[in-house]
Amino acid sequence: MFDVAPSVKSWEDVPGPRPLPLLGNTWRFTPYIGGYSVEHIDKVCLALREEFGNCVKMTGLLGRPDMLFVFDASEVERVFRGEDAAPHRPSMPSLNYYKHTLRKDFFGAEENCAGVIAVHGDQWSAFRTKVSRVALSAGAAAQYTVPVAEVADAFIQRIRSIRNEDSETPADFLNEVHKWSLESLSLIALDTRLNCFNASEDSESMRLIDAVQTFFLSVGELELRAPWWRLYPTKMFRQYVAALDTILSVTLSHVEKALKEIKANGSSKSLLQDLVTAAGPRVAAVAALDLFLVGIDTTSNAVASILYQLALRPQVQERMYEEISKVLQDRPMKPGDVNQMPYLKACVKEVMRMYPVVVGNGRQLTKDTVVCGYNIPKGTQVIFQHYVMGNSDDYFTNASEFRPERWMNRSPAQKHHAFASLPFGYGKRMCLGRRFAELEIHTVICKMVQAFKMEYHHEPMDYHIHPMYTPNGPIRLKLMDR
Repeated sequence: MFDVAPSVKSWEDVPGPRPLPLLGNTWRFTPYIGGYSVEHIDKVCLALREEFGNCVKMTGLLGRPDMLFVFDASEVERVFRGEDAAPHRPSMPSLNYYKHTLRKDFFGAEENCAGVIAVHGDQWSAFRTKVSRVALSAGAAAQYTVPVAEVADAFIQRIRSIRNEDSETPADFLNEVHKWSLESLSLIALDTRLNCFNASEDSESMRLIDAVQTFFLSVGELELRAPWWRLYPTKMFRQYVAALDTILSVTLSHVEKALKEIKANGSSKSLLQDLVTAAGPRVAAVAALDLFLVGIDTTSNAVASILYQLALRPQVQERMYEEISKVLQDRPMKPGDVNQMPYLKACVKEVMRMYPVVVGNGRQLTKDTVVCGYNIPKGTQVIFQHYVMGNSDDYFTNASEFRPERWMNRSPAQKHHAFASLPFGYGKRMCLGRRFAELEIHTVICKMVQAFKMEYHHEPMDYHIHPMYTPNGPIRLKLMDR
């Protein structure tokens, strides 16, 4: 008797919450009525998997394509490995509108120059090819080790000066971490120090700081709520556009400065100058803009989450401190030091597994595709839910336990699925700034542990989507000088 492969089931057969006539499934996200919450999409997805299994469809969402949530890491691997040369990632509709409609004169003035965020197909592929030769080169991030460490030192001094009488960080500590992230990224993307920790009110630095903050406050609302901005320019949407215009204009001014320095010196010495030399000033400006839009909020929320989790675990801190002390021996950091700190890197990976700042990775299908045994139609947004998979015993042994060692001493006896936790994505659309983000995160965590013993003495914090997955509430850490 031959085994007969089960036939592929149709899209209609995929389980999921049933949409109502006219209201679809949008009503489920209405406060006090629906039971689903955007802020708690982590818990929503846990409940969806529990009720419907490893493949769940969500249809009838106002202004959005149908969605498919996938909670099977092996299926994630199969889809990723089968991708074509230009995967389509679900874009931010508001940013897509800004680049391709509102400011198409700028982003469309030069061929293949709209960037990698909210761009797809041949345009995306051509732009990424131009930028990746520079951004993903082996020494691209390493050359910033010393200046990034200097920014981290400035952050330490800032924290020392704003602690209260109980040695605790202020309620707006996350805002200080945002400033650190902006300072670090401006150093890398714009080749300049903004002096975010003491910028004057009328400075270009403060204009950029305010614009970046406005962008991040707006983008979550515009992307996660009903898209009323598509019908008329809401106040928030107008603020969002003004913020993007400011970020773009400041970026362009620094690209012009980089051009002048290249002409004066005859050579490039930074990422920005390398991009100008390799791909031209407009590509360099758009690449820097994209780094700002996706590199500040993600990195700062990751650092805030890591510091909070370390503050809950003094023994983990002490082991990390011993490792750091052994490597640095009271000297300044230099390129390659973090590679001698496997426990520090493992702790960062473990926090990102349990509390990923981006809870899911996505694709918008460019062709009909079989996923989990179902024929999923072209145009569907497929969300690979890494928060759920990363916290599942199906893919990690004792997934609910904080065990950095799982990243250091892998063994056949320990479950560890490579595609269950992907904080920087995978494949062709993996984060272009990954090397820089890791350098920033590892460096500031190293400096914080080296400088302070961290404790947390308040109510445990829940995590919310804001729009990053981050501790909800003031992060008041007790920081005692070592």
